Amino acid sequence: MVVEESLATRAKTAAERLDGLRAALRAGGLDGFLVPMADEHLGEYIPASAKRLAWLTGFTGSAGLAIVLAERAALFVDGRYTTQAPQEVEGALYQFRHLIDEPPATWLKEAVKPGQAIGYDPWLHAPDGLKPIRQAIEKRGAKLVAVAANPIDGLWTDRPLPPRKPIVAHPLDFAGEAQADKRKRVGAELAKQGLTAAVLTAADSVAWLFNLRGADVPNAPLPLAYALIGADGRARLFADPDQLSPATRDHLGPEVAIEPRDALGAALDTLGKDRATVRIDAAATPSWIAQRLEAAGATLDAGADPCAKPKAIKNATEIAGIKAAHRRDGLALAQFLATLTPGVEETEAARRLDGLRAGQERFMGTSFPTISAFGPNGAIVHYHARPGAESRLEAGGLYLVDSGGQYLDGTTDVTRTVFLEPGRPDPLAVGAFTRVLKGHIALASAVFPKGTAGIQLDALARRPLWEAGLDYDHGTGHGVGCYLSVHEGPQRIAKTGSGVALEPGMVVSIEPGYYKPGAFGVRIENLALVVARPRPPQGERDLLGFEILTLAPIDRALIDAGLLNPRERAWLDAYHRRIFEELAPALGGADAAWLRRACAPLGRSNA
Repeated sequence: MVVEESLATRAKTAAERLDGLRAALRAGGLDGFLVPMADEHLGEYIPASAKRLAWLTGFTGSAGLAIVLAERAALFVDGRYTTQAPQEVEGALYQFRHLIDEPPATWLKEAVKPGQAIGYDPWLHAPDGLKPIRQAIEKRGAKLVAVAANPIDGLWTDRPLPPRKPIVAHPLDFAGEAQADKRKRVGAELAKQGLTAAVLTAADSVAWLFNLRGADVPNAPLPLAYALIGADGRARLFADPDQLSPATRDHLGPEVAIEPRDALGAALDTLGKDRATVRIDAAATPSWIAQRLEAAGATLDAGADPCAKPKAIKNATEIAGIKAAHRRDGLALAQFLATLTPGVEETEAARRLDGLRAGQERFMGTSFPTISAFGPNGAIVHYHARPGAESRLEAGGLYLVDSGGQYLDGTTDVTRTVFLEPGRPDPLAVGAFTRVLKGHIALASAVFPKGTAGIQLDALARRPLWEAGLDYDHGTGHGVGCYLSVHEGPQRIAKTGSGVALEPGMVVSIEPGYYKPGAFGVRIENLALVVARPRPPQGERDLLGFEILTLAPIDRALIDAGLLNPRERAWLDAYHRRIFEELAPALGGADAAWLRRACAPLGRSNA
């Protein structure tokens, strides 16, 4: 009865908020409005003050878009959230659509009427993302209208204040390259391309370029600031001046001007008056900035964020730090798995793992909220347990834990799926787990020519599942920062990848999975460093491969060794041997004994 009342209350609140938005739209002469999960930097992790989509709909995922019209509304989410969205959002208020398979433009072509005006907040949408939406609306004889003030902000009476946490210098001992040298390197590349300047709106690019860190968003050490970097290497940083201490200002030096956030518009106007040619990332820069530059007379050069690739290719200091962070992270995960038993709640298990990480040297926080999912909850890709609405771990079931840490010297992200003894695992789960493992090994052990992009490698991880008529609805790998964002471009491994070639020094995840709704979820995720591989004697191409960074045993109880070929068994045994050799000396007693069993050579069966 309590649950029913809670659901009824939630539905009433969502209906009232939707009605309030529609009333505000009518008052503003609008027939609809776009509501993304985004802030003014268009990053993945956003502060509480920017979670307008969650406030309106109740959806808490990291990516999504609602389109509200006078008589209907739709919520668009990707494959990670197709199960979660209907559980959080009232289906009587919103239609659910797959963001990729049924994109917003397709829905709008049918839903919008001629003569209507559909509003959007230009700070929350990039030009590239708006293009298909604008085309669909205009084909219907309607128009897309930028609003000066977001109507949700006037309705959200208890909206949190925007964060303005201290911005601090990231030591050279961890960064590996001085910020002045980074600025000169990026500036020289701009000059080479004939550009005057670039606008940086991505928080992780600003943090990387200036060797700064902050705490304006959860789970990533990022300051929410903007920057202009010139071809001469000089820069302007737009942040609340109170966020920067005298020490941080000294760190930046005289070639970086520090200005308030609201001075950005005037700076863009100056670039326009000077007829500057300015690089913007049209896929990730707020439309407001592009429109301001164009109106001022600047020439826009749409291209990649000039910091994206240099940031992705880690230097020797960063690589050493990332490896050290993974060793400490592996110890925490080993201690957690060694003592994991049935009977605990999902949230308690997550708290224990988070606590073990917190005890590690240089730990600064989790890199994302820990996903602690038992049984059917594991089939929800981005499931988050909540007290009072969670499951208890039980013997005979599968437990999926996806977690990571932010350390001063590196960022981690690892997923393990384990069987909770005693009992015997479901044969369907064993088969799925083993096929996911085969795909993981195929990609992890791949050798490929220099110039290969992630989109070309994705099928390696899916083939064992495809052969059984199975698949997963998410990417296979994402880039990872160094004490920055756990999700970092431009590289990725997916069916629809970015086309950016993998290069030595990049860090990517390898995370195939399988999810059976109502039953279980399987995902095996390691982080890997892209490295050079020797060219064979008769070879004609330079080769690359992966060095696995993550140190965490893969549950042998879920493996049907009969499905593995000799090369796959050899890979797994070598991986487990390496884990034991690196972690065992720092563990003692029962933890070390567990690790020895977990890393034992694989037999011919899963018994």
